[in-house]
Amino acid sequence: MQTQLKKAGETMDRRLEHMRREFSEIRAGRANPAVLDKVKVDYYGAPTPVNQLAAVSVTEARTLTIQPWDASVLRQIEKAIQTSDIGINPQNDGKVIRLIFPPLTEDRRKEIVKDVQKIAEETKVQIRNVRRELIDKLKAM
Repeated sequence: MQTQLKKAGETMDRRLEHMRREFSEIRAGRANPAVLDKVKVDYYGAPTPVNQLAAVSVTEARTLTIQPWDASVLRQIEKAIQTSDIGINPQNDGKVIRLIFPPLTEDRRKEIVKDVQKIAEETKVQIRNVRRELIDKLKAM
């Protein structure tokens, strides 16, 4: 019985950690390096995350700076950001790429609220399902 409880607790913790990761990737007006976590660059034929090819830093509250360690990758990083779904146009000056996050509009705020509610609801359902399965197993025992 203790192993079942422990296993269910670990599963619930993984679901919560996934939710936290999803929340960190939401673009909410402030520069956040986690926005680039899903962006993959084709680097010598292998899809590679941006943070493994460059130093990603927040220079100002709304500006994200990407400085690649290999200057030849700059164009590929820029292209990968443009084709991704983060909705920000990169500015390339030949040495670094800057992502300037625009201030939030009322429509964007409403969109963020919908996204957050959707992620939270999905997590609640997943945790509820884990709890229900645990109760069923315990009743069967």
